[in-house]
Amino acid sequence: MRRPFWLLVAAVLLCLAYGCSGDDGGYVDFSKPTPAGVQGGDKAAAGQRPLRLAVASVSSPGETIKSLRTIAEALSRRTGRQIVLVQRKTYAEVNLLLANDDADIAFVSTGAYSAYRGQAPIDVLVMTEFQGSATYDAQLIVPADSPARSLEDLQGKVFAFTDPLSFSGHMAVMDALRRLGSSPERHFSRYFYTSSHDRAIQAVASRIADGASIDNQILDVAIQKMPELANKVRVVATLGVNPSGPVVAAAGLDPRLKDALRDIFLDLHRDPAQAEALRTLAISRFTPPVPGAYDALRALYDRIGGFL
Repeated sequence: MRRPFWLLVAAVLLCLAYGCSGDDGGYVDFSKPTPAGVQGGDKAAAGQRPLRLAVASVSSPGETIKSLRTIAEALSRRTGRQIVLVQRKTYAEVNLLLANDDADIAFVSTGAYSAYRGQAPIDVLVMTEFQGSATYDAQLIVPADSPARSLEDLQGKVFAFTDPLSFSGHMAVMDALRRLGSSPERHFSRYFYTSSHDRAIQAVASRIADGASIDNQILDVAIQKMPELANKVRVVATLGVNPSGPVVAAAGLDPRLKDALRDIFLDLHRDPAQAEALRTLAISRFTPPVPGAYDALRALYDRIGGFL
């Protein structure tokens, strides 16, 4: 944060590690809504405006948008409505879309939902489940050969956060440091944000960072894609078990449409094409929301002040 030149070098190295062109490479900013290539037939053309589906990437944006297009096509076919995808780089930008009533549906992270304080109310449609669990661990990772065994051992080191509103990628560490009577500025020599969990993993694997905190489910998927990561990073601590991220809808959306969307999401995993798209997003299926699941985290965000 305090050495712009070093951050530029880090960004270049991350770009080289992940590739910076094409849908499967670096960050793609859909600053304007992008039609999902869906086929809503006559119903979509009958004067109904498209439904706006917003997302911020927790993993590589190119792969995220490809999977979401597949899901959007299924939503469109079954609702008869055109779906427009709106991708943003940060969780805060998606929360602003919701707050300004510029999104009808959104895939949001656990942290982004817990941080949401927008005037436009939102409802949880469904929660995500991965490999039989609707919860995930916030894990602290270091390079495999690092002597570090805890967050305390990373004092004076370089740390990679994912997104300021992310629980596993930021707020879990903020809370742990608060309990240690410290802060990122005092504990780390430098820190930076990667905007996605897989880039944080790669930053540690490439030794650009001495540590990062990430979603264990995304780490599992990353290792499945690149088994060599298992020999490059090591988990040294779990910083809490938390509910999975939800899909939310604007509270003012037609209740019948919200019910239909909920039913579609709950059924998506039964279609092999949708199941594969979900898998790349670290989702096995969607489940009904659990009342009060996010209450403790919302209280934590209030205490720490990380909300939008």
